[in-house]
Amino acid sequence: MPLDRDRLQQIDGFLKAAYLDTGRLPCALLRVMHKGELVHESIQGHADVAASRPIDRDTIFRIYSMTKPIVSIALMMLVEEGRLQIDDPVHRYIPSWKNLRVYEGGTIKTGWKTGAPRRPMQVIDLLRHTAGLTYGFQLNTNVDAAYRRLGIGEIEKGDMTLERMIELLAELPLEFSPGDWWNYSVATDVVGWLVQVISGMPLEEFLAKRIFRPLGMVETGFHVREGQGHRLATCYQPNPKGGMTVQDQAETSSFLKPPSFVSGGGGLVSTADDYMRFAEALRTGVPRLVGRKTLELMTANHLPGGKDLPQLSRSAFSEAAYEGVGFGLGFATTTAVHKTMIAGNNGDYFWGGAASTFFWVDPAEDLSVLFLTQLIPSSTWPVRRQLRSMIYSAVV
Repeated sequence: MPLDRDRLQQIDGFLKAAYLDTGRLPCALLRVMHKGELVHESIQGHADVAASRPIDRDTIFRIYSMTKPIVSIALMMLVEEGRLQIDDPVHRYIPSWKNLRVYEGGTIKTGWKTGAPRRPMQVIDLLRHTAGLTYGFQLNTNVDAAYRRLGIGEIEKGDMTLERMIELLAELPLEFSPGDWWNYSVATDVVGWLVQVISGMPLEEFLAKRIFRPLGMVETGFHVREGQGHRLATCYQPNPKGGMTVQDQAETSSFLKPPSFVSGGGGLVSTADDYMRFAEALRTGVPRLVGRKTLELMTANHLPGGKDLPQLSRSAFSEAAYEGVGFGLGFATTTAVHKTMIAGNNGDYFWGGAASTFFWVDPAEDLSVLFLTQLIPSSTWPVRRQLRSMIYSAVV
């Protein structure tokens, strides 16, 4: 069935009045693909507000955690080649992790009190965030504090590398025994390390060779290409008055040069054209990244007991914290659309990034949607839910 173009057109006015004219968002790039056809595109606002530099189709955005689905696909390519299985113990590929322990008390300064995990961490735990790892800003625990102290997971910390992060994590306790809870974490950075170890090539090289070049994603990478810095958007954060202040100025951004820490969890920059190529490749299977049955496995709910995120999550933060949403192997997935209290379909899958970017794929409607802006944190405004409601209202 077609989509109502008039209803889609109304979204532009909503974004302008509610978010751009009010200074809540610097920019809004929305793209809606239906059955392979671009049925709506909206490009509004500024890549740099103070300079009145407008965004364009080729503006480069920090996509942060929208890196995760790409890196998860990369690992599943290796699974398809028989190079590993998702129920393999992680220490098979990271030997120093063989004796990981679970936090019971203490601090990094006083020493840790730990116990044995109920079972070893498996690769699937990394893909679905049940590994017992964390982010330094997550739970406000002593383990979180250790992550912050050591700079684990901080993309822009100059002296951190992926290899060093793996070494440091071997020395820290887990927040919980693998499989017991869901906690958003550096797990996908570890997935990136596994891609390196198993493929024998650096993560950035594997992604370029196996994903970006075949899909024509020539603008996507872990830093902005030389000579393209003028196309990078400035990133903002909300201020107490309801407006915005600069969080990362484009002209001085760390994303303008190759990073020391290649983050599979949040390090990529991309464009609307590039990321929509990725989303459409998932929807159609062309060009083939992974097989149809592998993608079905990835987009099924893998949370233990078939639970949804609010039931199993240890953290208040997530790119999707609503009932009726489960988590697969690199994506969130809708498991009970009526519980989400927004329109959609069971089996649609999606994820977002820290700068309020978002995408989803709905196989039942042959629909792919991409929204790009640059405001940290992503929990500031409910724009994602609003867009879902408005776009599904256009389904005839």
